[in-house]
Amino acid sequence: MTDINDNTKNFIDHLSQGDNMDAGEAFKAALRDKVASALDNARKDIAGNLFNGNSVAASFSDPKPTIADPGTFNPDGSISPTTTAAQSADGEAQIDLTQGVENAGEQNS
Repeated sequence: MTDINDNTKNFIDHLSQGDNMDAGEAFKAALRDKVASALDNARKDIAGNLFNGNSVAASFSDPKPTIADPGTFNPDGSISPTTTAAQSADGEAQIDLTQGVENAGEQNS
C-alpha cells in the first residue's frame, strides 16, 4: 500500500494537470488508504483492550423463567390442572414384571 501522502500528492498533481479521471482514481486510493488505516488502528485498539482485565462480571443474572404446570382451559377462561403420565405414575414401575413368575419354579427337562 502506498503512503497516504503519495496518494494525496498524486490527486493534487492530476488536478493541476486537468486530468480529472486520474485525479478521481487518486482520490479514491487516498480515501481507501485513510479508511484502511483508521480501521487498522481501531482493530489494534480493540484487540489491545479486549482482555486487559477491566471488564467486570455483573453480580446478578436474569431471573430463571417460571415453568407453569400443565392445565386445561375451561370455557369460562379458568384453568384446571391436568395430570400428566409422569405425575400419575407416582414412582411405580411401568413394566409388568409378573410375566413368567407363576412358571418360575418349573424347569423343562
